[in-house]
Amino acid sequence: MKYDVFGVGNAIMDMQVHCDDDFLERTGIEKGIMTLVDEQRQQAVLDALAEHNVHYCSGGSAANTIVGVADMGGTAAYACKTGEDSFGRRYLEEMKKLGIHIETPQEAGQTGTCVVLITPDAQRTMLTNLGISSTLDSIHMNEAEIAKAKYLYVEGYLFAGGSTRAAALKAIDLATANGVKVALTISDPFLIDICRDQFRELIEGPVDLLFCNEEEAKSLTGLDDPIDCAHAIHKHCANVALTLGKNGSIIMHEGEAFPVEGVGVEAVDTTGAGDMYAAGVLYGITNGLSWQQAGHLGSHAAARVVSQMGARLPAPLSRNEIEELLA
Repeated sequence: MKYDVFGVGNAIMDMQVHCDDDFLERTGIEKGIMTLVDEQRQQAVLDALAEHNVHYCSGGSAANTIVGVADMGGTAAYACKTGEDSFGRRYLEEMKKLGIHIETPQEAGQTGTCVVLITPDAQRTMLTNLGISSTLDSIHMNEAEIAKAKYLYVEGYLFAGGSTRAAALKAIDLATANGVKVALTISDPFLIDICRDQFRELIEGPVDLLFCNEEEAKSLTGLDDPIDCAHAIHKHCANVALTLGKNGSIIMHEGEAFPVEGVGVEAVDTTGAGDMYAAGVLYGITNGLSWQQAGHLGSHAAARVVSQMGARLPAPLSRNEIEELLA
């Protein structure tokens, strides 16, 4: 089997919960960002949410994108690490049911979790306990499987840990050695502060396609205007997809900037918006769409995700539906 996209990232069981701003204040949680927490802190928050309804979904940033590619009709594989617990078993079953080839060692330990707190303004605040996914390492990268892909997709969160960074770099080396193009998503602005030199080296080297949002682009380049940021990054990277929230995105390809309009919807939960945008772009460029068309597909997919709970499309998209969206 050949893959459109082979993803590498964390295996995280998402637990999405609606709450108010008072809950964040009472529990001392900083709004609107992702915070890494230990198992004890995660359990304390879950205990405080005992009276709330919880929506469970196998996730992780790159995993959300890989699921999106599959839901659009693409072929995909994913490398991660899960524990031998109920969350781990559920994670593997969900990915396999979606037709995704899963490359994961299972070991004794706790599968990673992410509590996604969604406030009435649709802002998401995430508390992540990486669990055993933090021990994903270079030895877990399968060259034969990576070599089957058109694109390798790597999430920036992997660069926050020693062994996971080694896994990401090994995957990139294997992809490059086998003529597989490399896509990287920055994932979060805080990573630029700790990985700036590493990211710049990758952007100037093996990365063919960079995904980032406006805040990340400004932090990376030191510039204020997003268009200037896109052009600055494009000097070193063949392709750039810079998202601008409700204002759409900018696609840079072969020296040309393609503006992509946003799709107006009432946001319910912004979890996974960037992940699904990346899915649309990656599916598009590996399945015959132009770069601008791929950007438009990404915008439509992201809009569908934010209009409901969770980081997954409400239903798979057929090729006919995709053509109608782009008409």
